[in-house]
Amino acid sequence: VQLQASGGEALCSLGGSLRLSCAASGSKFSTNVMSWYRRAPGKQRELVATITSGGDTAYADAVKGRFTISRDNAKTTVYLQMNSLKPEDTAVYYCHPVATPFWGHGTQVTVSS
Repeated sequence: VQLQASGGEALCSLGGSLRLSCAASGSKFSTNVMSWYRRAPGKQRELVATITSGGDTAYADAVKGRFTISRDNAKTTVYLQMNSLKPEDTAVYYCHPVATPFWGHGTQVTVSS
């Protein structure tokens, strides 16, 4: 499985929005629970959001109400819409099929104040 995340390379200002995409290879995408994680400088990786194959979602408290995870099984792509961005959202964001050993390279999100 290969995971290619994108969308975070541009510098974003406080209150701005970004949409991350993660294109996944592999025939099992539609059945995988997909997730987004992030790792901020000097901190451990943390779970941001998950989405089941049926579209049920869950979010970390820090992003609830601001971020939206979605998926397009036909395109084998998972998205993370990030609104009302804050400097503390600055991190490398990774997509990850839950309960698998696969991780992509991540995409850098930088939010300036």
